[in-house]
Formats: sequence, C-alpha cells, structure tokens
Amino acid sequence: MTEEILVNHSPHETRIAVVQQGVVQELHIERAAARGLTGNIYLGKVSRVLPGMQSAFIDIGLERAAFLHVADLWQSRSPQPGQAAPVPIEKLLFDGQPLLVQVIKDPLGTKGARLSTQISIAGRLLVYLPHDPHIGVSQRIGDEAERQALRRRLQAALGDNDAGGFIIRTSAEDCTEAELAADVAYLRLRWQEILQASRRQPAPSLLYQELSATQRILRDVAGENTHAIIIDNPDELVALQAFAQTYAPGMLGRLRAHRGDRPLFGLHAIEAEIEKALARRVDLKSGGYLIIDQTEALTTIDVNTGGYVGSRNFDDTIFKTNLEAAHAIARQLRVRNLGGIIIVDFIDMTDAAHRDSVLAELRKALARDRTRTSVNGFTALGLVEMTRKRTRESLAHLLCEPCPTCAGRGEIKTARTICYEILREIQRESRQFNPREFRILASQAVIDLFLEEEAPPLAALCDAIGKQISLQVETSYGQQQYDIVLV
Repeated sequence: MTEEILVNHSPHETRIAVVQQGVVQELHIERAAARGLTGNIYLGKVSRVLPGMQSAFIDIGLERAAFLHVADLWQSRSPQPGQAAPVPIEKLLFDGQPLLVQVIKDPLGTKGARLSTQISIAGRLLVYLPHDPHIGVSQRIGDEAERQALRRRLQAALGDNDAGGFIIRTSAEDCTEAELAADVAYLRLRWQEILQASRRQPAPSLLYQELSATQRILRDVAGENTHAIIIDNPDELVALQAFAQTYAPGMLGRLRAHRGDRPLFGLHAIEAEIEKALARRVDLKSGGYLIIDQTEALTTIDVNTGGYVGSRNFDDTIFKTNLEAAHAIARQLRVRNLGGIIIVDFIDMTDAAHRDSVLAELRKALARDRTRTSVNGFTALGLVEMTRKRTRESLAHLLCEPCPTCAGRGEIKTARTICYEILREIQRESRQFNPREFRILASQAVIDLFLEEEAPPLAALCDAIGKQISLQVETSYGQQQYDIVLV
C-alpha cells in the first residue's frame, strides 16, 4: 500500500503525518522548546576535576558546565591487566583536556547536563558503540534461538571489519541482510564524520546533533512504499535533500515541495484528524463507536454498537461491529501513539468462531504497525489484553495537560455536593472560632442553590450556631472552589 509523508515545518514546531490512501496512519510532532540535548555529541574541555567526588565538570559550550562521573568514562571500565580497581578519574583527566562526550541527561533546574564518554549512535535497526567491540541484542527479543540468529546475520553483514560494536534493536527482527548492511554503513559513516569534525574544530564544539523529526522519519519510516514526501518549508526541504543525498539516496527523488496557497495540513484534512485523535469517542462507519481512556497504568478501549442494527440478526451485528473496531483500534494506537498495557473490551460474542475471527483481524491490522505489539487473546472476562512498545509521548500527553478544574478526572462535584461540604465546614469552624459572621465565597451556581433549594438548610444552620451567614459570588471560582471567611 503506497503512502505519502506530509511535513509541516516551522521554526518552533515540526508536524509529520503518514498518510495511506488518504487516511492518516501516524502523527509525529516535535517542538523546538522540548527537543532537548540528549544524544548530542560534543568536543568538550575539562574545566575542573573533582577527585573527592570522582567526577569532573566539562565545558561543552552551554551556560552551565556539564557533569561527568567516573562511572561514565569508558576508559575507567577497561582497567589494565592485573589491575584490581578502576582507574581514578584524576589519573584519566586533567584541566584543559579536550574530550569527546555525549549527553545522556538534559540539564535540569540549576544542574548541568549529565555526560558520558561511552558514545552510542542509533540507527533504524542498530545502535553503534564505537568504543565497545561486541554484538548485543535488545532484551525485548526473548527467544534465544532468534537472538543467536540475529547475531550471525549481523556478523555476516560486518565481514572482517570488526571496529566497534553494535546492539541489535527490536526493529531488526524481520529485516533483510541488505537492510542490516545499509544501517551498518550509515552508522560507521556518521562516526567517521564525528571523528573528522573533532580533529578540525576547537573545544568546546557541537559535533553531532540527534536527528530532527524529519530526518528520523526519512531514516526510520520512509521505505519502498513511500510515494512522496511533501514538505511545506523550502529551507527544511533543502536540509532534508542534503541529508538524503548522503544517508538515504533512494529517497532523494521522492522529496517534493508543497505548492499552492492552502496550508498543507488543511488541504489534506490533517488538522481535523488531530482534533479527532484527541477526542475520547471515535465513531465507526457502521454507526458503532469506540471509547478510549488513557490512564497512568494502562489504556482501555470500549467497543459499542451505537446505532448499527445489522442486516440479519443481533449476533451478526455484534460480529461486524467488532471486525470494524479491530481495524479502527489498530489505527488509533498508531495515530495517538498509545503504548504500554492496553485492554480492549469488544462487544460480547457467544460464538467462539467469531471471537477467533475478531482476534485474527486485530492481529492482522496490528501487523502494519512499525512499533512492536503483542496480543495475548481473550481473558476469562472476555477482554483482550495486549501491549504496545512505548516509543515516545502519546499525542494527548504532548498536546494537552490535565484540566485545572477537574484535575484530569473528567468529572467535578455537583453544586449541591459543594453546598453540603460548605455547611459541614461552617459547622466545624463554629466549634473552634467565634466570629461575628461567616461569609461564603463561591461560584454563581453554588450561591444560586443556597438562595433557592438549599436555603432551608442554610437558615437552620444559622439558627443552630447563632451566627449570621452571608453569601458572595466569586465569578473567577470554578464550581468546586469556595472559601469561608470569618468576619
């Protein structure tokens, strides 16, 4: 199935949509303010060595010096023969020494960035370790026979050149030998460029910046099925063409500029798709719908028939709705980038064959996902348990924040509930304090209720405590907010 990749680029934000037959399948958003420094490689200069802390401060050209601990020095992990303990940092570094370092943790508050000299460069299938000559396999690949087979395939792709080491990523499970060899060549070329730049440039200097969103899409997502990559920013198009010229020459002819006055995302209805991807409800063509709730621990997806009545009988209606929902769920996971534990509550099916068909359809739809998924089947309660690897923040977490009124709960207390809370609070305070008057500051809805339906309980409380209670509307207050002022 052919696809198009649409890139909307501005200095502050890059948005990317992967579209197949006019339908959005993936959304990627990167903001300049949140891009961070993790993964960047610098030629730094040692500004101060601290033997007592076994650490050093490194100048990498930022406002604050970065921090390097002896445990993050690859030299300290390679003691000389017969040496019982790692080499102390004061014997490895000296003030003013140039040093090749990589950021492993962004600056936070008053703390500088955390550094390591154990360089790693990520590719689409592999991670290259220039200083660590061994072949590792991602722990997420659990089958030992498969791990050994991947090692043999990579060793064949490396040939006699054993400089540095590699970690095989989970995305390499189904790759070809040609794809492995291409990733090896890409990573080694990157490393040679970094070394050459370190010899030319003074310390401190930035030698390698983690790829931008568009470069990562070109490296990780674009493939043989990609018909075109359309970019609406001329400068970004030129930058991406330069990147493709060296690292993805096969994609160079597919890079195109967006023409026309209408915005690229508006023309292809991507803006509307982003709004739909933030909604809780997803309507199906048949009249059914999904309800998607994302929590801290897991994501739940509930399937409902809605207005769909089917053509033959109720079981047929349920079966067809569940089949359509299976495809919609797989797409929503990609578009919203939902990861972790996912529980799907399909409409109950009494026919075992129907359950098997729906499960097979879900697995088939998930097979198109570039992110690793695992479906465990129906539980005793009729729920489908599955997992999807977390690769980045979900779309909702990236674009939204918890509601300040309900604190993310999705519900607020009723005005009547607040009224009764206020009455109980005044009763408690009347036992501890002896003011002339209690003044209630609350929202319009709460005050209106006190003036109407809840006026008798308020009057009864006045009589019981022997104090006057006055009411004042605070227009800036939400329904759950109130204050009791002792006058």
